[in-house]
Amino acid sequence: MTQPSLPELLHAAVTAVGGTERPGQVAMAEAVAEAVDDGAHLLVQAGTGTGKSLGYLVPALAHGERVVVATATLALQRQLVERDLPRTVEALHPLLRRRPEFAMLKGRSNYLCLHRLHEGVPQDEEEGLFDQFEAAAPTSKLGQDLLRLRDWSDETETGDRDDLTPGVSDRAWSQVSVSSRECLGATKCAYGAECFAEAARERAKLAEVIVTNHALLAIDAIEGAPVLPQHEVLIVDEAHELVSRVTGVATGELTPGQVNRAVRRAAKLVNEKAADQLQTAAEGFERLMELALPGRLEEIPEDLGYALMALRDACRTVISAIGSTRDKSVQDEDAVRKQALASVESVHDVAERITNGSEWDVVWYERHDRFGASLRVAPMSVSGLLREKLFTDRSVVLTSATLKLGGDFNGVGASLGLGPEGAEGDDLPQWKGVDVGSPFDYPRQGILYVAKHLARPARDGDRKDMLDELTELIQAAGGRTLGLFSSMRAAQLAAEELRSRIPEYPILLQGEETLGELIKNFAADPRTCLFGTLSLWQGVDVPGPSCQLVVMDKIPFPRPDDPLMSARQKAVEEAGGNGFMAVAATHAALLMAQGAGRLVRASGDRGVVAVLDPRLATARYGSYLKASMPDFWYTTDRNQVRKSLAAIDAAAKQAE
Repeated sequence: MTQPSLPELLHAAVTAVGGTERPGQVAMAEAVAEAVDDGAHLLVQAGTGTGKSLGYLVPALAHGERVVVATATLALQRQLVERDLPRTVEALHPLLRRRPEFAMLKGRSNYLCLHRLHEGVPQDEEEGLFDQFEAAAPTSKLGQDLLRLRDWSDETETGDRDDLTPGVSDRAWSQVSVSSRECLGATKCAYGAECFAEAARERAKLAEVIVTNHALLAIDAIEGAPVLPQHEVLIVDEAHELVSRVTGVATGELTPGQVNRAVRRAAKLVNEKAADQLQTAAEGFERLMELALPGRLEEIPEDLGYALMALRDACRTVISAIGSTRDKSVQDEDAVRKQALASVESVHDVAERITNGSEWDVVWYERHDRFGASLRVAPMSVSGLLREKLFTDRSVVLTSATLKLGGDFNGVGASLGLGPEGAEGDDLPQWKGVDVGSPFDYPRQGILYVAKHLARPARDGDRKDMLDELTELIQAAGGRTLGLFSSMRAAQLAAEELRSRIPEYPILLQGEETLGELIKNFAADPRTCLFGTLSLWQGVDVPGPSCQLVVMDKIPFPRPDDPLMSARQKAVEEAGGNGFMAVAATHAALLMAQGAGRLVRASGDRGVVAVLDPRLATARYGSYLKASMPDFWYTTDRNQVRKSLAAIDAAAKQAE
């Protein structure tokens, strides 16, 4: 019997999920199949509505080798595991004559820990274990969450936090979960045989398709010890997020609270001399952190350097001593010891990394009104790490609606450690970029309007003209507005001002409710507007008449005082490149492409993306930014835009 063709398989899968086959999806599936067959690397830009998950799942399943699919968001993980994979596997089973297994795998702290649940939580002050269910008042939010978790532990098959609905607070979850460093290990734990995290790992070992997240993919690449099973194909969906997620995993942080917690946890488990040494080092570090240090520390101040070395050395002493001292008064000493060791090792590793002073690291101090002072260290770039760890011994497919910035894939490719497309070199992975387009007719469905007449925005300046323009646009659109702001402060000021100017249009503000509730309420009432910052630029999917105007207050360049971005920009300039275009403009282009993508989510959607920053029309880099966005009809004519919005609003009201 001959093998079924790729078009046959794709048709069966699309029919099973109730979708419609699209030319872009077929082109993507063919490109993925070719890359996987050749063991090659591929970047695929697939616009909203292409059906890209089937565009990579079908050729990957047909190939028959083990595949890891890494996504950035929980929503896409759920879609893959609960909808796309079950239906696709069933649809392809008669054609492939096999039924591939699939599984979800996350980091250990995402799973309920039965040891913590039943034996209690190590308590910092006493260092024994305490019953968190007795300690929390049953009427408090924490107490109610913990009781729900205990009941849920008897029902759940996965122990996966994301399967608990509604969810619980981070504080409650921390009482019943452990990090990989805190885990006793399946062989040493009384609950090892029932462990949810271990069960997930075992399922992943047997699966042909493993769905995970960018963070676990980063841990697998960075830490050397493999977390993911051996696989031949890696597919990274929402790949525009990968660099920032890997950077986040590779970033270390040191705070006085974290250091003092390590001191408390270790105190009863080591000899007095080691405990005193760590206590003294912690006090010295805390004193220095109370001073007003500058943002980026290109050189570590001498006194801070000494404090960090003292902290590192004291941690090293405690790590050696913690294994030789036993205290029979401590309940479940192994668990207490493991948590203490994890805390001290974490402090030691960051202190050592900063004192080592790698030229490839950026160190900075920041103070947060709520969380206090912290010292942070992050890699200048993760491109070398990704080139070395991601693109070896497997075929890699990266896909997103926004990978082609300024008209080509080279900007995103460079951030991933890839050379220019087609470049030859022993240490440069070969790759190909493919844009399969979008099923939407962007020039007919949307308008890109730049308010060229407005004053150039000044940092944190009063933008009365922008607020006047925003008011008029919302009135013309009849509400229906998603406001994407470059900072939370700008979103708050705009919401406050417009609530008094146009009270007939309800304005929702990010932070006043959960993101899920905000989006639900925004979608439910077309007259409503939703204002917010970063997560709204990428996380809103509201097709239909509730979102017909997407407004960007200004081009979202990184803040000039952002330590990591400014360090990266400076490094590019010192190497002879254009730091502004390579870092700031690329960052803005990616966000604007994502933000503009909020407008057209279905074939019947119509509307306007309004950029209230004249630089998009007047600055040299404006053409690069516009080329990164969907190909909407472009105008700077404010009267034409108001007429178009009014017509779209009238048509939407007539259809209601």
